[in-house]
Amino acid sequence: MTKHRVETAKKAREAHQLSIKRSLEHRLEVARTKGDDNLIRLLEAEMKYFS
Repeated sequence: MTKHRVETAKKAREAHQLSIKRSLEHRLEVARTKGDDNLIRLLEAEMKYFS
């Protein structure tokens, strides 16, 4: 039972991190489209944190 819970938690954590990464990529794309250099730098730094 415990092994199942560990695996479930691991899968949930991975799914959450993937969701964050996708969101950051989208936000970065929008910032680039708008030419918002400050936001681009912030989002790139945030992406490095999650990599």
